[in-house]
Amino acid sequence: MKRNIRDTFEPLTSGVIKNNATFRLVLGTCPTLAVTTAALNGLYMGLATTFVLVCSNAIISLLRKIIPRKVRIPAYILVIATFSTIVEMVMRKFLPDLYEVMGLFIALIVVNCILLARAESFSSLNPLLPSVMDGLGIGLGFTMSLTLLGLVREFFGAGSFFGLTVGFMQNLKMTVFILPAGGFMVYGLMMVLYNLVVGELEKKIEAYKNRKYIALTNPLLAEQEEAEQARRRGLFGGNK
Repeated sequence: MKRNIRDTFEPLTSGVIKNNATFRLVLGTCPTLAVTTAALNGLYMGLATTFVLVCSNAIISLLRKIIPRKVRIPAYILVIATFSTIVEMVMRKFLPDLYEVMGLFIALIVVNCILLARAESFSSLNPLLPSVMDGLGIGLGFTMSLTLLGLVREFFGAGSFFGLTVGFMQNLKMTVFILPAGGFMVYGLMMVLYNLVVGELEKKIEAYKNRKYIALTNPLLAEQEEAEQARRRGLFGGNK
């Protein structure tokens, strides 16, 4: 069955917003809370995970008809471990200071449930390009979430912004934000806010799609609804 362009690239946008691993699927919570004491840590961790996601999704998609079903999980872990090791070696060589901070969690990418979940539920069932788009979307969504969490925790907990000291925050910073308790608090609040905003957007998009469908299938009903909405605007907004 042929895929159109929209179906191919839909996993990219879906991974960032609708299926955001951190705020919607609540996956990868351990590294999320551990490394987001600073925005740069979250950014680098997200980018490392994105690289492993894209590469492992691509390989698993290419081998999906070859890997026996009985050994699929060990095979997926082997593929993920290969790319996790590459990231770890590159970071140890070129970013030693960052590796000292994040080394343990870079090594643990291999058991990050986000990667295994996408391998099992998507790339093992779909062609190469959609699988790459899925890995890129989920990875970018994860990177965005970790960076935002790190930004908030660093700003209020350390009084800095991407490592740069913010003068007026030095007397206002609250250490609790960079402690585990603060991590859980910020994570919970941002999850609530994210889901409220995305939920409202999804409602508006769904309402727009319904109106568009009605306009195409029943123009008379669409005109009646438009007239009703105009009447309500006149009642509640006042006639000018």
